[in-house]
Amino acid sequence: MIIHGIDEVKGVDINILDLREIENTVCDYFIICNGTSNTHVNAIVNSIQKTVSKAIHDKPWHVEGSDNAEWVLLDYVNVVVHVFQKHTREFYDIEALWGDAKVTLVERSYNV
Repeated sequence: MIIHGIDEVKGVDINILDLREIENTVCDYFIICNGTSNTHVNAIVNSIQKTVSKAIHDKPWHVEGSDNAEWVLLDYVNVVVHVFQKHTREFYDIEALWGDAKVTLVERSYNV
């Protein structure tokens, strides 16, 4: 359902990192995507929250970074969602930091 929320507003470069086989991780999965502007990042975040709330009546335990929308983190406890602007995602490269994680690339049929 998180992926659906990202898709609704055409978030790009969606990756799912499976952290379950790595010791001492803070959650089971990271879902990482990016938007094309701070407005787009905020739209993705709002869409995820709306989709999850509607489907399972849950809200994030914590949200961080929505003030400047460069990197917004949604903490759903077992799943942490990272929504970046492209340049911020490239700078921090958290996929490389979690290089031991199994990565699933989510293919999209639309272009931004």
